[in-house]
Amino acid sequence: MHVEPTILNSIRLCGLVGRSAQRKVLVGFAPASLLYSVSYADVLNEDTGRGYQRRFNSQHSLDFRKYIQEERSATIPLTFNVRPRRDKAWRLNERPGGMATLEIAQGSGKVLTQVDCQHRLGYLNDVDIELPFMCFIGLNEREEMEIFNVINSKAKGLSTSLLDFHDATLASDLAGERPELFIALHLNNNPESPWYRQLDLGGTSTSGLMRRASLRTMQKAIKRFLAQTKVLRQYTADTAAQIVLDFWAAVAVVLREPWDNPRHSLVNKGVGVYALMTIAADLYLEAMGQNCDKRYFTAKLAEFISEIDWGSQGPLKGFGGEGGVSSVVSLIRDVRKKRQLKVVS
Repeated sequence: MHVEPTILNSIRLCGLVGRSAQRKVLVGFAPASLLYSVSYADVLNEDTGRGYQRRFNSQHSLDFRKYIQEERSATIPLTFNVRPRRDKAWRLNERPGGMATLEIAQGSGKVLTQVDCQHRLGYLNDVDIELPFMCFIGLNEREEMEIFNVINSKAKGLSTSLLDFHDATLASDLAGERPELFIALHLNNNPESPWYRQLDLGGTSTSGLMRRASLRTMQKAIKRFLAQTKVLRQYTADTAAQIVLDFWAAVAVVLREPWDNPRHSLVNKGVGVYALMTIAADLYLEAMGQNCDKRYFTAKLAEFISEIDWGSQGPLKGFGGEGGVSSVVSLIRDVRKKRQLKVVS
């Protein structure tokens, strides 16, 4: 076997090379502080769309720091990946018998990505206790995300919105495979949308304080809309996305005050999002050939929607779950019916 020359003054992680199913890995042991110093969590940046990890949970990490230093503590191997790089920041030096050394050039910074150990390693920068590790060799970012998804798809506490974002990133035809998610992301990514960059994807964002609802909440509400209207039998997902965007643009106009005060309003919280998407379906089905654009929805909503008290401490407070949404929808429909009868009389 050809043995590569070593990198001078390198940081070295020694172990055995083998395969985890179809992927090449290095398995070994190293001090926690060393593993911390050469690795990082690639947290999803919602502003750029790069990264895929969840937001860091300090308490979760501090709990593990306390536990791992207790007598008789243990953990499963920390999982990393070393991505391909052109700057020769690392090299895997293999030797006969399966032994190998991952050499990291001094000054290369944090080269390993934390595929499954972000919270276990987060506060171990000064702890020298030896821990097991497994490092994938040469996965690219997309391959790494796929493995993260497999490992964490059932993980307790992992944001379902983050998993939805992963699905969107990995899908070859998102509009065809999951149109509700396609439309929800359209609302979040289109600068003309009142929801622009305000859906919580499970990562970090400079607009964090402005976020109103989660990606999962919105895409589930849209799924109800699609099922009720059957709009995709007639139009493409792109057209359906524009209809949904126009509806919410109308909501933001007609309900300007509650929309601008999300902390004290239920308009853009779970129950409001679900209920209003159901009302959007009602209005779409009543259109009878009219263009379902912002002008149409604004005119229709203006007839009744401001009669509802959307305050978080108002009559809608406490409504939750499927039953709560059904009750709110019934309330809105009753208000609308009364307004229509009053106009007729």
